[in-house]
Amino acid sequence: MGSLALFLGLLIFSFIVTSVAIVPFIDVLYHLKFQRARQITRDLFGRLTPIFDRFHKKKAGVPVGGGLLVILVVSLLFIALLPLLGMFGIEVTSVYTHNTAEINVLFFTFLAFGILGLYDDIKKFFGFQKAKFFGLRAPFKLFLQLVLAVIVALMLHLQLGISILHIPFIGTFELGSWYVPFAALAIVSFANAVNITDGLDGLASGVLMISLFGLWFLSASILDVPLSLFLSLWIGSLVSFLYFNVFPARLFLGDVGALSFGATLAVVGLLLGKVPALIVIGFVFVFEIFSSLLQLISKRVTGKKLFPAAPIHLTLQAHGWEEPKIVQRVWLMQIMLTLFGVWLAVI
Repeated sequence: MGSLALFLGLLIFSFIVTSVAIVPFIDVLYHLKFQRARQITRDLFGRLTPIFDRFHKKKAGVPVGGGLLVILVVSLLFIALLPLLGMFGIEVTSVYTHNTAEINVLFFTFLAFGILGLYDDIKKFFGFQKAKFFGLRAPFKLFLQLVLAVIVALMLHLQLGISILHIPFIGTFELGSWYVPFAALAIVSFANAVNITDGLDGLASGVLMISLFGLWFLSASILDVPLSLFLSLWIGSLVSFLYFNVFPARLFLGDVGALSFGATLAVVGLLLGKVPALIVIGFVFVFEIFSSLLQLISKRVTGKKLFPAAPIHLTLQAHGWEEPKIVQRVWLMQIMLTLFGVWLAVI
C-alpha cells in the first residue's frame, strides 16, 4: 500500500511539474515558429490527400513538439527520484536480475525514437525537406526506425534474456533468436501506429494515457519498481499535456512524441511479457495503422481507394462525424479495451 501511495503521489508531482513548465514551453515554440504549417500532403506513392488537407488546414499555426517536454520531464524526474526511493522505504525490485539493463532499454527507446522524431519535425517545420543533408525520405526514415528497433530488440533478448511469447489459453512458445525480429516488428509498428493515430485533437494522447494506466497496473502487480516509477511519471506528464491537446488543440505531440511514445509503449508490453494484452490494449493504434496499410495496398494493386480516407478516423470525419465526437467515443472504447487487456494479462 505504501508503494502505491508513493507512485500515485509521484504521478501527481509529474503532472504539477509539467503543468508549470508547459505554458513557457509553448511560448518558446511560438518564438521559434515551431508550428504546424499549411501544406499539401501526399501519400507514400506521391498521390495528393485532399481529405486529409481539408480536415487539417484549420490546425495550421498550432505549436508542435509537446512530446519533447514530456520526454524531458519524465527523464529528468526519473533520474532524480529513482535513487531517493530507498528514503521512502521502497526497495527497488524488478522481475529482471539486472534492473539497470531494464532501465537502459526503456530510456534508449524513449530517447532514441524521440531524437529521430525531433529531427523529422525540424526537417518539416524549418523547410529542410529538399536539402541534401537534412532530407529524410519515408523509406530511409523507416530504415532508421528498424535499426533502432533491432538494437532495442537485441537488448531485450541478450541483456534481459527475453525469448518467449506467452499466449493465454494456448501456451508459451520459445522463440529463441527469432524473438529479435518479432520484437523489432512490434516496436516499429507501434511507433508508426501512434504517429498515424495522432491526427485528431486528443486522440492519440488520450488513448495512450488510458493504455498506460492498464500497463501501470500490471507493472505494479509484479512489483517492478523501475517500470512502475517510469509509468507513473509518464502518465502524470501526459495528463498535463492532454489538457492542452484536447479540442481545440493548443499543442501537438509532433513526431518527437508520437514515435517515442509508440515505440516505448511496445517496449513496456514486451518487458511485461504481455504481448497479447499489449495488442488488445493498443488495438486502436493497431486498427488505425492497419486501415492505412489496407488503403495503400488497395491503391497500389487496384488503383482505387478501399476507404474514403485513411486512417479510419478520417473516414469517420468524411462521413460527417465531428472531431470531438470521434475522440470521446474512441476514449470510451479504449477504457473497455484496456480493462479487457488487463484481464487477459492476469488470468
